Amino acid sequence: MVAVHSTVLGPALGGCRVWTYDDPTLAVRDALRLARAMTYKAACADQPLGGGKGVIALPPGTRLTGRRRRDALLDFGETVDQLDGRYVTAEDVGIGSRDMPMIAQATRHVCGLATSRGGSGDPSPFTALGVEAAIRTTCAQAFGDASLRGRTVAVVGLGHVGSRVAQRCARAGARLVLADVDPAKRVLAERLGARWTTPARALTANVDVLSLCALGGQLDEAIVPRLRCRAIAGAANNQLATDAVAAQLAAREIVWAPDFVVNAGGIVNIAVEFEPSGYDAGLARRRVRAIGDTLAEIFAAADAERTTPLAAAVALGEQRLAAAAAAARAS
Repeated sequence: MVAVHSTVLGPALGGCRVWTYDDPTLAVRDALRLARAMTYKAACADQPLGGGKGVIALPPGTRLTGRRRRDALLDFGETVDQLDGRYVTAEDVGIGSRDMPMIAQATRHVCGLATSRGGSGDPSPFTALGVEAAIRTTCAQAFGDASLRGRTVAVVGLGHVGSRVAQRCARAGARLVLADVDPAKRVLAERLGARWTTPARALTANVDVLSLCALGGQLDEAIVPRLRCRAIAGAANNQLATDAVAAQLAAREIVWAPDFVVNAGGIVNIAVEFEPSGYDAGLARRRVRAIGDTLAEIFAAADAERTTPLAAAVALGEQRLAAAAAAARAS
């Protein structure tokens, strides 16, 4: 399935995720919510893209391998192609760089292909770069100092992005607490000299910064009173179980960086593929680092309006969407 939330700013960009759902209705709900988040992600990052999301939903106990995986990817590509460019797909959870060429056999509306094929390749290094920039800005907001040296950072989820976030924080001098559901990821903790723990314990660890880099929905009304961090900035989508949790975090004076701003590095990088001169990794890195500046603007607006960073980020996105819609009507 494909959900298209908005094409006001440009074609709806959003990765395709392969995930298991107990009920197809849950997959639809996931696609809709993620597509909406992609709209605001692109708008806040000031990119000429809309918001969409693709989902290949699996029933419990199903593995997508071999010929079956090939067929599913081709079916998805055909679904994308039916939208005639209104949606452009890329990688997400459960989809890797080796899958994208298969999808591209069925549609040309694909981003993130290998650099040898004119694409930008694996987006995770750029997402991690943006997360690091956001963590620094969040530290400046919470502690008055953007430096990570001596800060304690808990990274929950050590996939393609989370592992790179951990390595970047380690190089910046942070003390790390690392967690993942996969015990094999403990090797990374040992290599970085980090403390290893479970995701549940990392969530409430006594740290300066909590960086959620796994799946979303981990911040709910029950967990917020138990948090012992001062700041939250990570790559996971849909971190808040409900929007009301943003106010609950603010009441506890925990600085939460809106996830759709923090994790925009991937789409900022992919957007460079649309440049007339072609893809330029250096330009992509410069634009991704600007995520920190955007986040600082959002924090300043939240302080000025006495509202939450979530409300300020949504307002920024809505302003840019409204301006684009007005310009389209005028033309």
